[in-house]
Amino acid sequence: MKNIGFLSFGHWSAQRGSATRTAGDALLQAIDLAVAAEELGLDGAYFRVHHFARQHASPFPLLSAVAARTSKIEIGTGVIDMRYENPLYMAEEAGAADLISGGRLQLGISRGSPEQVIEGWRYFGYAPEADETDADMGRRHAQAFLEMIEGHGFAEPNPRPMFPNPPGKLRLEPYSEGLRDRIWWGAGSNKTAEWAAMLGMNLQSSTLKDDETGEPFHIQQAQQIRAYREAWKAAGHKRKPRVSVSRSIFALTNDEDRMYFGHGGSEDDQVGFIERQRSIFGRSYADEPDKLVEQLKRDEAIAEADTLLLTVPNSLGVDYNAHVIESILKHVAPALGWR
Repeated sequence: MKNIGFLSFGHWSAQRGSATRTAGDALLQAIDLAVAAEELGLDGAYFRVHHFARQHASPFPLLSAVAARTSKIEIGTGVIDMRYENPLYMAEEAGAADLISGGRLQLGISRGSPEQVIEGWRYFGYAPEADETDADMGRRHAQAFLEMIEGHGFAEPNPRPMFPNPPGKLRLEPYSEGLRDRIWWGAGSNKTAEWAAMLGMNLQSSTLKDDETGEPFHIQQAQQIRAYREAWKAAGHKRKPRVSVSRSIFALTNDEDRMYFGHGGSEDDQVGFIERQRSIFGRSYADEPDKLVEQLKRDEAIAEADTLLLTVPNSLGVDYNAHVIESILKHVAPALGWR
């Protein structure tokens, strides 16, 4: 059994054929797709965050709107770039969104990926400290955020406040109990996966990671998951961790599917360099349902994970994306024992 969710980058463009021509289209359709996905029985609605791009950027208004329109589906991100975040303000926003959702928030955070502008986090007012990289800064922001959502008092109260205070030092409000256990770290390497385990975060592993062994992507990702779980066990955490992987998976069930995704060309992993780091990008899956099932059986990382996030082509519109989700739930998931 697996939790299955969708992951949307929230692209919009005025190009021909796009159903999301404006930012408003992308946001409103994201809400509608989450509602449709819940009705179909999907487990999660997740959204990517990219700054300075025509994609989703400010997640908490969207997460809160989805929370208000749904009642069961998990609502999350994959991932928020912590280099751009004020940990205290983010803790308030996350607490509010989680309370609106009734405790359904699954918040994926990370140090981020290469962005649209050079050192974009500087425009947001953040800079690494002396002898610190931007990745270090992102991890520092993440640790501060984790501390804030634990709900401990830390701020000295005003002796003459506008409103009465509870006794002792004050915490950030609103506080949402249980949110700390529903924070995920997007890890691009085995080392950062192990670091996330030590801090008690769940693991998100996408379709991109450091090429650490030269083996196929799904094998390296499975190794990363096993290293994470060993580190979790060594850290002595009491609860069971969760692990998600992302994939582009399309069951070709009609002519429209074949027109969009039946052309092939993405059946192999791709290797290249990102910020001077040799990286490997996992393959996509698109085939007739019976062939798709056989291919997915051989994906070791999917087998290791408890949660699968399906990347969706959001610019093709809500109806088509609901069809993509339904095809996986109907034709693929049962044959693989996911449902």
